[in-house]
Amino acid sequence: MTDPTKRIAKWNAKYNTERIKAVLDELRPMMLANVQAVFPQLASMETQVKQVLDGEAVPTPDYAFYLSFGRQVWKLIRNEISGDSLAKEVATLVAKWKDRGFSQAVLELIRTQVFNVGAPAP
Repeated sequence: MTDPTKRIAKWNAKYNTERIKAVLDELRPMMLANVQAVFPQLASMETQVKQVLDGEAVPTPDYAFYLSFGRQVWKLIRNEISGDSLAKEVATLVAKWKDRGFSQAVLELIRTQVFNVGAPAP
């Protein structure tokens, strides 16, 4: 069994707020540059997903879930997954969200119209 004193000391060192602040202060310019580069792309993708949802008369309370699906696809693309691997991963996401009760047709429209990803090869 681990000595509680050692656990407390490790926790205290890990959550030393002065150290955390110093690290974040050093990383902040790079983090800000990343946010400034990525957030416009994310907002654009979300706008495109909303346009698909508007066109399909999806109930507004469901938007958050379809946007979550869109963000998951977007993350795959940002992680440089492409080709048939991307198509298979997105098909898995479509199946997951369909099983949660969302429209497969709408999910597939988002897949193709927003992300230009086709169905995986058989």
